[in-house]
Amino acid sequence: MKKAVQFGAGNIGRGFIGQLFSRSGYEVVFAEVDTKVVDAMNSARRYPVRVVSDKGDVESYVETVRAVNGADVEAVVRELAHAEVVGTAVGANVLSRIAPTIATGLELRWRTGIIAPLNIILCENLVDADKAFREMVAARLHGQDRERLKRLVGFVRASVGRMVPVMTDEMREGNILRICVEEYDHLPVDAEGFAGPPPQIHNMECVAPFELYVERKLYIHNMGHASVAYLGAMRGHRYIWEAIADPDVAATARAAMEESAKAIAVEHGVAIAPLLEHVEDLIARFANRKLGDTIERVGRDLVRKLAPRDRLVGALALCAKHGLPRAHIIEALAAAFLFADTVSTAVADRVAAEGLRAVLGNLCGLAPGDPDIPAIVKHHEALKIGKK
Repeated sequence: MKKAVQFGAGNIGRGFIGQLFSRSGYEVVFAEVDTKVVDAMNSARRYPVRVVSDKGDVESYVETVRAVNGADVEAVVRELAHAEVVGTAVGANVLSRIAPTIATGLELRWRTGIIAPLNIILCENLVDADKAFREMVAARLHGQDRERLKRLVGFVRASVGRMVPVMTDEMREGNILRICVEEYDHLPVDAEGFAGPPPQIHNMECVAPFELYVERKLYIHNMGHASVAYLGAMRGHRYIWEAIADPDVAATARAAMEESAKAIAVEHGVAIAPLLEHVEDLIARFANRKLGDTIERVGRDLVRKLAPRDRLVGALALCAKHGLPRAHIIEALAAAFLFADTVSTAVADRVAAEGLRAVLGNLCGLAPGDPDIPAIVKHHEALKIGKK
């Protein structure tokens, strides 16, 4: 039976990528550091995935799975040597930790005479994840193996749109492996990133140019989700579904997403209608109460989410590049600076010490004379007064 190795058995690894691999006829081997998850998976050899919605829930099982401890490098390497496809869903900060293991697995693969192409599908929130991870793996290889890496290994960017909530004990219902997900399960990937023919994966869509889908995910989906969180927090909401049900939050978030959609359409020379349909689909998906997604989870980690190329500032810059309206993105960005971040107080501390204008420059990358700065500051001051 053909084999897929999936790094990470968390929400996306188990609730999306592993399920797609299994549906495509692969034995799925998870490389996971949580020993309780590893033991449970090896005992059951399957796990439940529950599609949740306000219309009702449907549960099915992902079959033919097992796991190896990610800390057991030799075990992971043995699995990699005979894999037909690899997936990662470990978080951008963890890629550097698994790169040596993948390099060693490739060496064993080639030493045993396996020269079939191997594609690594990267389900990570990292701009240029393919280039970055290729360099990490290449740094561990030498001589002829570096040349083989160029020819035989594909580093394939993916746009993960499925929303998976943080699982609570109540949602698990006594099964550590149970995962709840929304119905949406399409996976756009970079058609130009493969080595050899793309593997046949259920609901995987090979698209090019992929930058359109990267920006659609980051500047419409992620930006809209964050906007709902920051605007919803200003109005005292706890859940994303609760915030999107607020007409004022929904109107501003929708308008911000439409501003970004228009900029993406101009940037890539594509029709605006499908992007606007995507906006409406996302609004409906954000309203799914059963996901139980909190404003706190979606909004936290401000340092990363306010970076120059990330969801809010990146969308703002794309609109500015094409001279398009962006007033609602500006409003959401202003609200972000008033969000109580549970991960770090770094942004709030910097605003208090340096002032918002300075932080817009040294954190968000806006030039001192950027014409959007006065509008952001004005909205921030107005929201701050309203918050009091």
